[in-house]
Amino acid sequence: MRSIQLILNGKSAGRADVRAAVHAIRAKGHPVSVQVTWEAGDAARFACDAAQQNVDVVVAGGGDGTVNEVVSALCQVDPVSLTALGVLPLGTANDFAHGCGIPCDDPAAALQLCATGTARNIDVGVCNGRHFVNVASGGFGAEVTATTPPKMKQALGGAAYSLMGLITALKLTPYRGTLSSPAGTFAGEMLLLAVCNGRQAGGGYVVGPQARLDDGLLDVLVVPNVSVDAWGQVLHDLLNLDQQPGERVQYWQVPSLEITAERPLYINLDGEPLLDSHFQFQVLPKRLSAILPPALPPSPLVGEGGLR
Repeated sequence: MRSIQLILNGKSAGRADVRAAVHAIRAKGHPVSVQVTWEAGDAARFACDAAQQNVDVVVAGGGDGTVNEVVSALCQVDPVSLTALGVLPLGTANDFAHGCGIPCDDPAAALQLCATGTARNIDVGVCNGRHFVNVASGGFGAEVTATTPPKMKQALGGAAYSLMGLITALKLTPYRGTLSSPAGTFAGEMLLLAVCNGRQAGGGYVVGPQARLDDGLLDVLVVPNVSVDAWGQVLHDLLNLDQQPGERVQYWQVPSLEITAERPLYINLDGEPLLDSHFQFQVLPKRLSAILPPALPPSPLVGEGGLR
């Protein structure tokens, strides 16, 4: 039986279905201890302590922000820990869990996966020294996430992002900058930017359809600024990223990326905002042990990490 440390976001501590899930897993003989976060930094501290005590699985019980905090802690343990990441999705978007096929509406099933699923090594992205396991988004999408009030997210759920998206779009100002990578360079104005280790962000939008968690590459989506009459074509291209590349978007698969913006730009690392004008991205191949479903959604690679 695996030793399991559940790090539970304080907002979800009173949920009856979570309590029932913990009791059900314990009844099957799995030793599960629970720690509840109170303030920022608690999840990272709990995860670090668990890894140093050689706990088999640390379960991030919360949203993408909780997952990010636990991942960052596990990646900074020295020497490298064998403790695996598990995920109990309890947030608003749960983009990483959805993209991996982790049960998002059944806490008991998610915890059962953590207790009995197979651990595999996955990549971790790094931006300016900070870790992310799913997606780093910039521009319009990042502003939406960064400016959506927590109380609105709690009250409206995913609809809060749509509402803030509309508000932000009405006052949208493109960002100008330069992106440099082994695959090529982009210079100019951009509306959207996503640097993907996982597949989706923003409450279910697939921004890295070719992304794989263990290929040693970051998938980069860039949407340049276009005139209003071309927005329809941009939307079409975005909805068909898994098919032939569109004329209005660029999609790269690269091991590293450098971004220089003319003015400070929001980059959200798994939903956690970072404001800067210079960003250095790289990937840590198979840096983290994680317990995921046996069959991830299909994601065939396109080419050998080139620009398309």
